[in-house]
Formats: sequence, structure tokens, C-alpha cells
Amino acid sequence: MTEEHSSESLTPSRRGLLRGGTVLAAAGAAVVAGGGTASATLGRVSSQSHRGPKDCSPDYGPLYPVKDETTGLPLLELPRGFRYVSYGWTGDQMTDGRPTPGAHDGMAAFTRKDGKLTIVRNHEQGGLTGAFVTPAYDPQANGGTTTLVFDPDKGEFLESWASLSGTIRNCAGGPTPWGTWLSCEETTNINGDFRHGYVFEVPTSGRSDAVPLKAMGRFSHEAVAVDPRTGYIYLTEDTGRAGFYRFKPKKKDRLAEGGELEQLVVRGTKTYDTTKDDTGRQYRVAWIKVDNPDPGPGEQAVAEQGFAKGATIFARLEGAWEHEGLIYIVSTNGGPVGQGQIFEYDPREERMRLLFASPDRDLLNAPDNICVSPRGGIVLCEDGDGSEFLHGLTRDGEIFRFAENTAIIPAGGVPGKPKVPAGSYVSSEWCGATFEPRKGRWLFANIQSPGITLAITGPWDKGSL
Repeated sequence: MTEEHSSESLTPSRRGLLRGGTVLAAAGAAVVAGGGTASATLGRVSSQSHRGPKDCSPDYGPLYPVKDETTGLPLLELPRGFRYVSYGWTGDQMTDGRPTPGAHDGMAAFTRKDGKLTIVRNHEQGGLTGAFVTPAYDPQANGGTTTLVFDPDKGEFLESWASLSGTIRNCAGGPTPWGTWLSCEETTNINGDFRHGYVFEVPTSGRSDAVPLKAMGRFSHEAVAVDPRTGYIYLTEDTGRAGFYRFKPKKKDRLAEGGELEQLVVRGTKTYDTTKDDTGRQYRVAWIKVDNPDPGPGEQAVAEQGFAKGATIFARLEGAWEHEGLIYIVSTNGGPVGQGQIFEYDPREERMRLLFASPDRDLLNAPDNICVSPRGGIVLCEDGDGSEFLHGLTRDGEIFRFAENTAIIPAGGVPGKPKVPAGSYVSSEWCGATFEPRKGRWLFANIQSPGITLAITGPWDKGSL
């Protein structure tokens, strides 16, 4: 194999995420293809450990306690100038009269013609206590989605309703270019006649028809990202030995008509394992067909079908996001110390590179959901242990803490919220980060337990997000 010394491999892509610089390793990163390696000189990424819990972005500044403008509780620490409102706590009555389900997870925001936003929100509930809205896929399953309406000019949530149920463990998903949300089941459970582990499409108005998109595979789904140029859908899998998938629909905005599911393979390798790779690794990739995307009991799992053909192994793939034609995915347990990796895949070049691998749990502790702001910076949701943070990646490749979860519910509880027990929730995971499209004035995110949706705004232009 020849070494890669083209100017394209040594400089940031014009469609790259961080515009002013690419998040790559120090010199000596390897290119994986054809079973060999080659060195390439790459830009340097900051890998300094944080000095303490208040370490912060060099541009936004230190974090300080900030009170929620809805409840008055200090749920977050944020940089100076940022503020937030909470909405849709578990148990809150929605405008359709139903109580808000718990276990808030992945989300995406969509701009309506009137300038208001609709936000579709997953609920990672896994019980069989009954669907919370009809039509439902499995009448006993209590996972699903709700939809919110937000006025970005006034900074107010206006309404909410149940939009999908009868599913199990709706973890993440992703927005489509045609304005729908794809909600993913993170399970392969079977409940009687109902097999779970599918993707469901949810409109931004009204309710889903709750029909599974079986051609997109039955496995422990996490998130999706859609290439607007081709309509191809990229899917992550949240298992210890995970695959990365591509769904090629027959018609890009008519997913129910079916298509072909494929699994990524590093060219020239046999079942290449990325799980211990470090920052800067580059890969030439291809795709192999999954012969049976909807396996039943006793049949070979989707990932194992691919591995038998040489597909590539990842460690718990979770978040996924498309930005300027590139696909970003997160391996929660990947990397030399098992604390997370972030990959960038270029569909046009059929190349992938490992942008960042956490060298230390104090620097980045098990990232999960991911999004990219309209300005080009990454937001990472932490799902580890101890105090949990929203992290950012700067345009020159430095990782930093942007927000800390400090949610402690006092002994008296929160007035009007009887479903929220008193206690500390500071170790609850962040999830569902998503910006207001185009303008990017608001960042929406969830604290999964006790189940809170937050809308954060402030002087974004002073920093990297």
C-alpha cells in the first residue's frame, strides 16, 4: 500500500466539521486499508486532562450556577450570559391531556413555515404497561415519542402531544431532509407476536402510523443520520460488538417502500476491530450487503451476518449526525481507555477517520448523543458516571465542558410535579442535544432522569458552538 501524502489528506476538508481546523491526532496517525498502515502528518488535537470540575471553554469562560427560569431551581452550570427554561418534566400534563412520559432521550428540532419550531422527543421506556397513544405498534409497549412546539422569538414552549407509542426503548434516531423524525428502538426483545428492534418514522405534525420500517434492519438501533444528497441513511448499533450500517432506500423520501441494508467494512481487512484505535486513524471503507435484515428467533443477528463477511467492529455505536455532507458517529466505549471515540465518515470519498478518542474519563466520559451547531461546532452528551456534562469541540480541535448537570430536587419537591421525587440527579445522562435549525439561537437537550427538557440560549458567537 502506498503512503498518503496528497494535500487533501493533510489539510482540513472544505466540507469539514470544524471549518477552521480538523480534529485529528498528532503526527504519526495511521491509514488503515489493504491490511497495512502509513504515516501522515496531521493537525494536533488538545488532549490535556481537565484540571478540575470548573474547567471550561477558553472562549465562553468558566461555568457558574444558573437558575431555571421556569422553576427557579439551579439545574445547570453554564458560562456567563447563558440562560435556560425547562419544560415537559415527567408527569407534566401535555396539551393533549396525557401525562408526559419519562426517560427523555434523543430529539431533533424542525422549523415550521410560521417560524416556530417543532421538536420530536424520544422516550426510552422499556416497560409493557401499555402504549400511551394510538395507533400503537405493540399495544403493551410503553416507549415512543412526544412532540413539542417552541417559539424561538419569545423563548416559550407552546404545546405538546404524544406522537408514537407501542415501541420499546426509543433511544435516539435522527431528522430527515424531508422533515420527519426517525425513532429507533434500542432492543431486540420479542413480546408475543411483536418483534422489536426497528425504526419508526414520525411526522412533525400529528402522530406516526406506528408501522416499523423492517427493511432498515432489526437490531439494537441507536441513531440515524441521512445524507441529503443521496437519501442514504446511516445507522448506528448500541451493542458491545456493533456494526455501522447504510440503508439505500428505493425512494429516498418513501422509506416504507423498502431498500437495501449494508454494513461497513474497512477495505483489505477481515473483521477489522476499531475498538482500541486512537485519534487520527484513517480508513478506506466499502459496504457489504446484509442478506437477512429482519432476523427472527434462532436466526443469525444482523451484525454477526456482516462480521462473517468481514464487516468492521465498533464498541457501542450511539450518536450520529449529518453536517455539510459528512456523517459523524460516536462509539461510547471505544478507544484505548474505553471512554469514547468520534468518527467522521465521508460518503463521497468512502473514507472514515477517527477524529477523537478520549484519553481520560475526566476529559470525556462515555459520550452518547451528538449534534452539530449551524456554526459548525460539535456538542457531545455524556453518559458515564459521576457529574455529567455537555461537551463542545472547538474549531481548532479542543474539547471543553459547556454545561454541567447540577439537578438536585429539594425535599419538598417541585411544585406541581408530583412524579418527580426529591433527590440528586447530577449523574443522570445528558441526551437529545439539538440546535434550532439555521439560526442556532437555542440548544435543546434532555436530562434523562427525572426527565426534563431544557432550552438553552446565550452568546453563542463568542465561542465555538
